[in-house]
Amino acid sequence: MSNVVQINGVSIGKGLPLVLIAGPCVIESHRSCLALARKLSALAEEEGIPLIFKASFDKANRTSVDAFRGPGIEAGLTTLAAVRERFHVPVLTDVHTEEQARLAGQVVDILQIPAFLCRQTDLLLAAGKTGRVVNIKKGQFLSAADMTHAVAKVTSSGNRNILLTERGSSFGYQNLVADMRNLPLLRNLGYPVVFDATHSVQRPGAGKGATGGDGHLVPHLARAAVAAGCDGIFAETHVNPAKALSDGPNAIAYKHIRTLWRQLRAIHEIVG
Repeated sequence: MSNVVQINGVSIGKGLPLVLIAGPCVIESHRSCLALARKLSALAEEEGIPLIFKASFDKANRTSVDAFRGPGIEAGLTTLAAVRERFHVPVLTDVHTEEQARLAGQVVDILQIPAFLCRQTDLLLAAGKTGRVVNIKKGQFLSAADMTHAVAKVTSSGNRNILLTERGSSFGYQNLVADMRNLPLLRNLGYPVVFDATHSVQRPGAGKGATGGDGHLVPHLARAAVAAGCDGIFAETHVNPAKALSDGPNAIAYKHIRTLWRQLRAIHEIVG
């Protein structure tokens, strides 16, 4: 077990500076993704933010079959490689299959296991075998203690570079609740803990063929999670969330990131 994980120049874990994982839900275009990465990396340099850029090349779990999923793995990995090379930041992306894990593991720094797939043994094993950091999102249907099994699947491959992410729990139909008790409980498993502030405000399936959400609550939950003692905040962002092609109702507008970060950093310094 390791309370600290090193990721291409960024260290995350207990007693270290708070880390920000931010970027668009999905790569909408090569140009827009690089433009947002440029903004975020410049902000990170100005504010001293340990930044990890995230974006998905494929959103395989969209509500509707007609929803935009992304450019696909070949074009998507080309974009993510460009972000990594140009802006010198660690890069995270979702994987849904063993082959995606193998291919993405050759390009990005962190392979993210979506919450709905956190019990998929073959996917966890494939991600672990790449040697890359594996960020496992806790399923909305699992307790924090249940994540010990997901961790064991990755570590059985010999890979102990693991992050655990809390992203809310199912609360009846079309709603989630963020249980802050899960943050210290996940940390008890021995790995750095991230709070996903944007997906925790989702309203699954509540958006007429798409996921709805309460994006205005993101700052409130992010502040609460840092006070509860997480090591990183995951926040999807977009220059215009109303026009985002995926998860816009949950994203935080880029123009608000600086103010929110300063608040989170101040809270982290108090509780850290």
